[in-house]
Amino acid sequence: MKKSTLLFFLLIPFLGFTQKSDYTVSSYLLEGPKAPNTHYIGEAWLNNVLQGDAEFNFNITKATFRKNSTLDWHKHSTPQVLIVVDGEGYYQERGKDAIIIKKGDVIRCGKDTEHWHTASKENPITYLALYDGSKPTVWTEPLTQEYYDSVAKKLSAEKK
Repeated sequence: MKKSTLLFFLLIPFLGFTQKSDYTVSSYLLEGPKAPNTHYIGEAWLNNVLQGDAEFNFNITKATFRKNSTLDWHKHSTPQVLIVVDGEGYYQERGKDAIIIKKGDVIRCGKDTEHWHTASKENPITYLALYDGSKPTVWTEPLTQEYYDSVAKKLSAEKK
């Protein structure tokens, strides 16, 4: 009983320091739910970190792709920024060579630029995607496993 009373009196000063918040707080550290397998091959998780609205017209989505996963070709009606927070992957715009992207890289993709981005053959990738939240992504063409494999083979050879 003495220990309980002592503990109670020791904790009373800290009760005033508990945080009560009327703020909306989200975390990009959460993996998020597994994405429905509609515009990619493999496994992906999406965490809608910030949903745009009338005042703040862009979304922030955390995407995590397992290694050897592909994302279809697509474009956005506004620019998109990708911030790679972990892993390694590929990025390509239509008509240009694919590149390797890795932790720390920031990619800006212009509006209406057809592109794809996803994990590498050997590594998963996690990135934050910033884009206009009021307009849907336009999916233009499936990225085939054969094409993805050819990009992976070429980039792997260039890396050596």
